[in-house]
Amino acid sequence: MEILKITGLTKRFGSHLAVDDVSLSVNAGEIYAFLGPNGAGKTTTIKMLAGLLKPDRGSIMINGHDLADDPAACKQDTGYIPDRPWLYEKLTGMEFLQFVASLYKLDKDRFDASTTHFLKLFDLHEWRDKLIESYSHGMRQKLIMTSVLMQDQPLMIIDEPMVGLDPKSARLVKELFKQRARSGTAIFLSTHSLEIAEELCHRIAIITDGRILTSGTMGTLRAEAGKNDSDLEDIFLELTGAWDLKEVISALKARS
Repeated sequence: MEILKITGLTKRFGSHLAVDDVSLSVNAGEIYAFLGPNGAGKTTTIKMLAGLLKPDRGSIMINGHDLADDPAACKQDTGYIPDRPWLYEKLTGMEFLQFVASLYKLDKDRFDASTTHFLKLFDLHEWRDKLIESYSHGMRQKLIMTSVLMQDQPLMIIDEPMVGLDPKSARLVKELFKQRARSGTAIFLSTHSLEIAEELCHRIAIITDGRILTSGTMGTLRAEAGKNDSDLEDIFLELTGAWDLKEVISALKARS
């Protein structure tokens, strides 16, 4: 079942075409990686999916609802984890979670059970009544994740989830994403960590210059790159035309 379907998505900023006719779909229970170099159009695409930017052309369907026609329903069905969480610093962690729960009309019993569970998992329980302004970046990231994971939405849109996380928390987050996918959640994940994408994702899309260069399973990408035994890093460098980086690194090693 398709949870997210993008058709012909296009966004221009002045003369710059940031996203150019992007189409893709993500099914229930699937983790879909959205990869690309800096400036490729990833963040612009994600902001359109989250309803923060309006596309110039194209459509976004979330769980059967058109984002342009029914944005409230789409946002109700979407959990969004940005790469740089912006939070109300004069709220406590628990007050922020209560605020989010009120926006999404989360049942009180579920809220109480879920927040306790995830705050303890993320080692935030003792910080729940402290002001967010005292939180580190990693703690803020875990608070945002708690605000999404405490719900049970059909779609999660995630931009660079591991930024600021310690190794223990990063490992925990990966397992939580796998668990959510097994329970039927569709996950759209943008990351610069190719190891995470290769480990977690069922399908992978690579975007360059606003257009999807290729998409498919690791097997599909290996075949397209002509690198049947390679990891995702080698495939990414080959397909994005950055393969000469390998030669530069080898030359630097030879000089040391």
